[in-house]
Amino acid sequence: MAMIELHGISLHHAGMPCFSAIDARVEWGQRIAIIGDNGSGKSSLLRLLHGSLAPSEGRIERHGGLRIGHVPQVLDAESSLSGGQRVNQALSQALALGPDLLLLDEPTNHLDADNRRSLSRMLEHFPGTLVLVSHDVALMNQTCDTLWHLHQGHLEVFTGSYANYMAEREQQRAGLSKRIAELRRARDDSHDALMQEQARAANARKRGAKSIENRKWATVRSPTKLGRGNTTAGRKQGQILQQQRELSGQLAELRPEPVIVPHFHLPATAQSSRLLVQVRNGSIGHGDMAVLSGIDLQLAGGERLALTGANGSGKSTLARAVLGDPAVWRLGEWLTPAPDTIGYLDQHYATLPANASVLEALARHVPTWSQEQLRAHLASFLFRQAHAVHTPVQALSGGEKARLALACIAARPPQLLILDEPTNNLDLRTRRHVLEVLAHYPNALLVISHDEDFLDGLDISRRFHCARGHSAKGQ
Repeated sequence: MAMIELHGISLHHAGMPCFSAIDARVEWGQRIAIIGDNGSGKSSLLRLLHGSLAPSEGRIERHGGLRIGHVPQVLDAESSLSGGQRVNQALSQALALGPDLLLLDEPTNHLDADNRRSLSRMLEHFPGTLVLVSHDVALMNQTCDTLWHLHQGHLEVFTGSYANYMAEREQQRAGLSKRIAELRRARDDSHDALMQEQARAANARKRGAKSIENRKWATVRSPTKLGRGNTTAGRKQGQILQQQRELSGQLAELRPEPVIVPHFHLPATAQSSRLLVQVRNGSIGHGDMAVLSGIDLQLAGGERLALTGANGSGKSTLARAVLGDPAVWRLGEWLTPAPDTIGYLDQHYATLPANASVLEALARHVPTWSQEQLRAHLASFLFRQAHAVHTPVQALSGGEKARLALACIAARPPQLLILDEPTNNLDLRTRRHVLEVLAHYPNALLVISHDEDFLDGLDISRRFHCARGHSAKGQ
């Protein structure tokens, strides 16, 4: 008997379908990774398994008096703990239950490299059943034997590793591309045949009409013969048109989902390489707690600087100090840009107004824009439907919040853009889009990220290493 059975599960958010008619089983000892685009319902499906969310339709059967540990994606914020520390704390609490089933939602989001390796080793030796939502390819390959892919409201189950899944999908895409090419050639041939048939029929009508006019056909029978010829031509054209419709229908069924490339536009006024940030013998902290001391840091216009260090080393605190956050005290000599010329995307998207809709959030950022300008700008960030632009910010997924925050930044490009773990909640496709945009950002970047591939893609100029309680050093 399965641990959990899903029977005809459907879920709606704000009256809109999230997914529907899902039938699936979680077997004892299984290790499942749930994948899919942001907003497809991965976190909701995890909460359904946990029991903290009820389905709109269908039923869920749990067997065996399960002990379930759950680490959600968004954890309660505590100023004394970093994101990685909160993840480790929540994971320790979940494991203390001795769970039969462990549910993890993006567990590596805020973990540094050492903690990621520790998590992977722990999950490899976890004796129970594991279901995780993740975009961490390495973690999925090391720990999972089954994939649940949420796509266009339906669930596809694949037995095997993520690497095997992608290899099979690549083979399917290759076969699909070949079939599409064949159908397109057939459609084009059909079109050419239609044009030729239409031209032949037109010439036949002209010859028939001329023959009647010249009395080469009997006067009574000629119109009948001409009409019969027109009927035959029409039948042939109808057959060709039907063939075209069938080919177009097959193409529509086979055509893969288009890869949406948002037209991110980050126009920025030209700026020189003048010094934007300079800190000499700086110290920072909050409350009675000192975090970093001996800070010597410079950042010029157009430069790209990464803040590195373990979880809790003070990277985010240093970024907030540069931003001028009043909750962070700072000592020493500080030269920083005016706060209204700095863009900040933190790992919890706290800069977004939770009580506003997507459209209202952007309008607050650029109050002089027309509704048409706002909608066009949001469309380039994939908020294209009416329901999408009117969705409350608090109802957005992590990736959707990231896109909205970038849309606001793009509308008024800052001299300095600070990014604090910007890829944490992004699916692989959105991550690629964000990287493509930020790789061409013309102004200064200050980036906190444990994603080495992302940092490499940004072509980081320099690194500044933070070690809590010690002097921070440039590299």
